[in-house]
Amino acid sequence: MTTALEPALSVRQVLALDRVLAGEPEVVAGAGHLDRPVRWVHVAEAADVGVMLSGGEMVLTTGVLLAGDPDAQAEYIRSLHRAEAAAVVLGLGRAFPAPPDVMRRAAERCGLPMVVLHRPFPFVELTEEVQSRLVRHKFAAVSLSEAVRTALTALITTGAPLQHLLDEIAVHAACPVVVTNLAHRVLATAGERSAVDDVLRDWDRIARQAWGYHPGPSGTGGGNQGDGWIRAELGGRGERWGRLVLCGHRGDAATGRLLADRAAEALVLHRMLGGPAHSWEEESAQGLLTDLVSGVVPARQLLPRARAAGLPVNRRTFVPLVVRGGDPARLDRVLRLLGLPGLVAELSEGATALLLSLPRDQDAEALAEHFAVRLRHETGVPAVVAAAGPRTAWDDVPFGLREALHVAEAAADTPADQDGPVLVRLRDVHLRGLVRLLRDDPHVQSFAERELDGLLCGPRADPRLLPVLRTYLATGRNKSRTAQLHHVSRPALYRRLEVIQERLGIDLDDFEQAASVHIALLAHDAQQR
Repeated sequence: MTTALEPALSVRQVLALDRVLAGEPEVVAGAGHLDRPVRWVHVAEAADVGVMLSGGEMVLTTGVLLAGDPDAQAEYIRSLHRAEAAAVVLGLGRAFPAPPDVMRRAAERCGLPMVVLHRPFPFVELTEEVQSRLVRHKFAAVSLSEAVRTALTALITTGAPLQHLLDEIAVHAACPVVVTNLAHRVLATAGERSAVDDVLRDWDRIARQAWGYHPGPSGTGGGNQGDGWIRAELGGRGERWGRLVLCGHRGDAATGRLLADRAAEALVLHRMLGGPAHSWEEESAQGLLTDLVSGVVPARQLLPRARAAGLPVNRRTFVPLVVRGGDPARLDRVLRLLGLPGLVAELSEGATALLLSLPRDQDAEALAEHFAVRLRHETGVPAVVAAAGPRTAWDDVPFGLREALHVAEAAADTPADQDGPVLVRLRDVHLRGLVRLLRDDPHVQSFAERELDGLLCGPRADPRLLPVLRTYLATGRNKSRTAQLHHVSRPALYRRLEVIQERLGIDLDDFEQAASVHIALLAHDAQQR
């Protein structure tokens, strides 16, 4: 259930009240401005009433002090216009039996709604009706403000993520909510999914329109433009770092600004308490890439989110990459140094995904290789970058990300080598990649346990021999290299190999038996990971 307030009374709505209709109201000027909000109703007969107003008042008068003085009548209307009155209501009677032309023409020139009442009408009834409605609305606005503040504060104190706060804001605002950085890139959204998608689908145009706002009176610098677009600036300690936008708020502008201000205060507090560990930009990229990998949401439906997040998507080549053990901030810095557009996010512990978006006339393979080389140079660590084949269709990106993850997992068992390849593709993981795909198959698990039973189970099991066997097979059964890597003499290695063969009941000099044990060991390692 939403809690957004109905708009405050406008001039048009005041004229539609039963008590006003009893006075037979007629709009004689300013008919195009009847949607002005009425802040208060003021009964005044003074000729200089304008100096007593502060704006937004509907002024009720009989004009008794203006009768017979055309100059005073015209100045009376001009003073109301200067004071930004909402409208003037003239009760016809002894002073003015008919609408005075001088006042009507002046009101039309000023764009001030002027209404005459053809039947005698006690002004006190109108003031009571309108004032009570305005007071109730103001009280409801204050209650809404406190309800929003309380709800958001409770979420923050329980450590709720940003998305939970935005969902709560969207419930109260009854419209889509968007958080952007200063470059207008969308960091997070909330609200009804179809409505949010409509906003994101044309975000570039909408952002240009929305950023034409004028600063509002609120402390956060809120502003609004037609159709209920209301924004509030996000920042603190003299620095702005984002914006919150209510998209298509249906309530009155004052209520919308109130909601936006309370929401902005909560988001600033949330960011200050959350610390710099995960910025909203990282969370946005992580959410998008995670949804792409999972396949729960069709890629086509995620396209507006990607575009709004600043990823170029039209006529592009997409290159999915995964780095094991890479720091997202460092990877993003390398991307910026090379001027490569893309998204970076940690998908799981130790696996950071990158989605490059390149012009189709550029060599995607060469640029991916260049990124991997630069990354190794910047970090000084022989990190291996797993790459999927370039994709020119957005719908193929999820499969590409999953392929890059698979390659990264398959390459994880390979010892990092400073002189080894910096970019690993599916064709480079060979048998290790196949075993990775089949590691959860019960038949493969049984095969691995059966082949390695002598080292893993029983009273004579010795898992310390597994590293020796692993190195021996990985080096192509090179005894000298294996002895060197394990820092043992060759005679000592021979004795260990003899023990391994005895316990497994195999001959490692037999290619088929050695291959069988090698596959079993790869499967065992994959299952353990």
